[in-house]
Amino acid sequence: MGERDKILRYYRASGEEETAVRLLDTAEAALKNRKYKLSDFLDPFGCSVAETIIAHYDRLELMLEGGYSGAERVKAAFVDEDFKGEVDFAIDAVSVSWDKRYHQLSHRDVLGALMAMGIKREAFGDIVMTTNGCQILVTQLHTEYVLANLTQIGAAAVSVNRIPLMEIAAREEKVKEVRTTAASLRLDVVAAAGFSVSRTKMAEEIAAKKLKVNWQDAKSGSQIVKPGDILSMRGRGRVEFCEVLGQTKKGRTSIVLKRFY
Repeated sequence: MGERDKILRYYRASGEEETAVRLLDTAEAALKNRKYKLSDFLDPFGCSVAETIIAHYDRLELMLEGGYSGAERVKAAFVDEDFKGEVDFAIDAVSVSWDKRYHQLSHRDVLGALMAMGIKREAFGDIVMTTNGCQILVTQLHTEYVLANLTQIGAAAVSVNRIPLMEIAAREEKVKEVRTTAASLRLDVVAAAGFSVSRTKMAEEIAAKKLKVNWQDAKSGSQIVKPGDILSMRGRGRVEFCEVLGQTKKGRTSIVLKRFY
């Protein structure tokens, strides 16, 4: 069995074969032209797939870039060992502003407006909310289209301008350590503790496909999580399951979580 087949077989079992196929095609194109090939913007799970692929291709190097320090969504460049030039990740940044006296827009509002323009999510990197509006990382192929057509988000008229990548502020996250006890290491139990909601509410969020484990849709509230797993929930940030400390006298499990805002 070839390396490609091995990788696809692995990701087929988890339902992520499409991502693996797309990135394998990109990697193999880099091998063919002996230069480099870029992926679309990837979420952290996509990056893990790219890292798996690169481990099977000795001639290739993997480079990741999201346009600014700390970006969560990044492009992957598969670079052939013979290529000695500079990799152009083809990323632009645009600034979007609106009258905040009358409109309070969220990350979801901005993303919804972009998607309504008919451009796939993979064409956009991070959306960074600012005091004056937001900044969007976009693949250069779509920059002019965004500048010309993003005129409104919801009921708010917006102004859009291209800005240098250096104007995107490095990402800073607030981190809170959570030490607690849990009846079990079920996803719904651990996630409820990490995101400070009831187990019933968390079960509803999981059923609504709002929770991801390691950037993949959660299978069910009963799946077991382990140290190292990342739980992310739409609109609430993410939680890292850091450590199991042991059992309490009452039979509960002591755990350490980190909540990122």
